[in-house]
Amino acid sequence: MKIDPYLSFNGRADEAIEFYKSALGAKVNLLMRFKESPEKPAGGFPPETLNQVMHADLSIGHSRIFVTDGGCQSDKTLGGTTLSLQVTTDAEAEKRFIALAEGGNITMQMNKTFFASAFGMLTDRFGVKWMVINQKPA
Repeated sequence: MKIDPYLSFNGRADEAIEFYKSALGAKVNLLMRFKESPEKPAGGFPPETLNQVMHADLSIGHSRIFVTDGGCQSDKTLGGTTLSLQVTTDAEAEKRFIALAEGGNITMQMNKTFFASAFGMLTDRFGVKWMVINQKPA
């Protein structure tokens, strides 16, 4: 089994994709807009959603996340979920933390802890909660 997070950005998916490409080196494996859907609901999609992201598949390191605008009908922020970005050096932890925090809110500054040589928490500009960690060896 495997779990891939699916994030809904409600009209800001293009912006989020570009942000994660810059901040994390994300690669876009697939991007489909609502207008490109091979199946359309009766009456079609609302015109304002045609250029929105129906589904995108991003690779970040060895992980994947899926992204959508999700019909652009709900809250503009996410809640109840935190993504944990695990890196292998303190320098990379700091670099990724600073990049993700741009335009967001730091909830715990990057510091050493009993379980990590570098650990910090933030909410990015899209409302996605992140923990950035370089774990200490076991």
